[in-house]
Amino acid sequence: MSSRILKCVDCGSYTLKKECACGGSAVTPHPPRFSPEDRYGKYRRQLKALAKEG
Repeated sequence: MSSRILKCVDCGSYTLKKECACGGSAVTPHPPRFSPEDRYGKYRRQLKALAKEG
C-alpha cells in the first residue's frame, strides 16, 4: 500500500487506496519533480504541440 495520499480522477476526493469508493481510479495529485537536466522535456513539449494541433 502506498503511503502517499491519492486523488480520485472521477469525483476528486482523496484516498489512500488505488481505487476510490466511487469506483474511479486514484492518481497522485503531486506534480513530477523538477530537474534542470530534464532528459525528456523535448519529447514532452513535442507531444504537447501535437496534441494541441489536433
